[in-house]
Amino acid sequence: MSSTRSFWITGATRGLGMAMAEQLLADGHRVAVSGRHTHELEALIELYGPRLLHLPGNLHELADAQSAGQRLQSQWGTLDVLIINAGTCDYLAPNLPAAEIFEQILQSNWHATEQALASALPLLARGENPRVMAIFSRYSALQRYSPAQSPAGHNSLPHWVREQRNALGDLGVKLMVAAPQSTKSPVSNALALPEQWTADSAAQELLSKLDGEHRELVLEVLDPTLLWPLPSED
Repeated sequence: MSSTRSFWITGATRGLGMAMAEQLLADGHRVAVSGRHTHELEALIELYGPRLLHLPGNLHELADAQSAGQRLQSQWGTLDVLIINAGTCDYLAPNLPAAEIFEQILQSNWHATEQALASALPLLARGENPRVMAIFSRYSALQRYSPAQSPAGHNSLPHWVREQRNALGDLGVKLMVAAPQSTKSPVSNALALPEQWTADSAAQELLSKLDGEHRELVLEVLDPTLLWPLPSED
């Protein structure tokens, strides 16, 4: 990535989303982040000033997602890359019972993904070589209903995103999906073993693939909490 571009990263409070923002800012790009206000974010704002735009709010709430899109429209008027970090735990309520965590990761990321993409589309349509990268954890890639069903847009968030590929293509927007391998509908014949990815190493690898022609990347993570930490007080 040589020229300066405009990015919007969702789920950027900590972990992978924050690491991607840091690397893009260090490379000279303009970055908007959706996530909670943290000490790490304050440090980045102080360091990079107007090149970093914080979009507060919860993207799984429709009003907040629309507000984020309106803010981008008024500040930039265009967007080159949307990175949907849909493995994130940013939208979980504090002190959520352990039995509800995985279900809430899936549900909150589903709503945030749909609404962030809808808010970004008019901006991406005016972007330069626009792209969407959607990243999923093992938990956000779970099927909503019976695991015995075949994955499809109504029960699998990665599949729902894939079903948007033609509509995005009509606007000139390329889509890349990074997700765990599905045993029911594998995207590659290669064996992908879980790796000890850190937030920084995964961010570097994913960003290095952004301008390639890959439509699918297999992302198997040994310790998901290194990329998508559970919420904590800051």
